[in-house]
Amino acid sequence: MSTTANRPAASAGGITTQEDIVTRPFARKVLAFSRILIGFFFLWPFLDKMFGLGFSTASESAVINGGTPAQGYLNFAVEDSQPLKQTFIDLFANGFGDFLFMFGLFGIGVAMIAGAGLRIAAVGGSLLMLFMYLVSLPWAAESATNPIFDSHWLEAMLLIIPAVTLAGDTWGLGKWWGNLEFVRKNPWLR
Repeated sequence: MSTTANRPAASAGGITTQEDIVTRPFARKVLAFSRILIGFFFLWPFLDKMFGLGFSTASESAVINGGTPAQGYLNFAVEDSQPLKQTFIDLFANGFGDFLFMFGLFGIGVAMIAGAGLRIAAVGGSLLMLFMYLVSLPWAAESATNPIFDSHWLEAMLLIIPAVTLAGDTWGLGKWWGNLEFVRKNPWLR
C-alpha cells in the first residue's frame, strides 16, 4: 500500500498557485479581499503613528515629530494591572522597540496588500500579535469580555489564512512573486 503526501498538485510550470488550493473563484476573491483588509488594518496604524493623522496619534506624538509609538503603547495603553507590563517595558520601551513595532506594522501591511511575502508577514504578524496579547492578557484586564481570547488571536488568524491559501495570487503579486527564482528556491518566502 502506497501513501502520498496530502499536498495540492502544482500547476503547469511546477509552481503551486491559489487555484490549486482554493478551487472556487468566489472563495479566492473573498480571501483576497480579506488579505487586503487585514493588510490595511496593519498599514493604517503605521501611517497614523508615523505622520500623526489624528486618529489614535496626535500630530505632536507622530514619529516624524519625535514620537515613540511602542513606548507610548506600553506606558499608556496597557493597564497597570497587567503582570507582564514591566517586562515588556524593560525589553521594548526604547528606540529598538519603536523601530521593530513600526517596521512590523509597515512590512506586514505592505506584504498583505501587495500579496507577496505572505508567509513572512504571517509569522512576523503572529509574533507581534502574541507579544501584544501577552502584554494585555485578557484575564488580567479590567475591561475584558473573554478571559482567554481577544482580538489578537483573530488578527493572527487573518494573517495566517492568506499565507496558507496563497491568497496573494488573486488581486495581488503572489504569482509573480512565487515565480521569482530566489522564491522558488526558498518557498518559505512565498
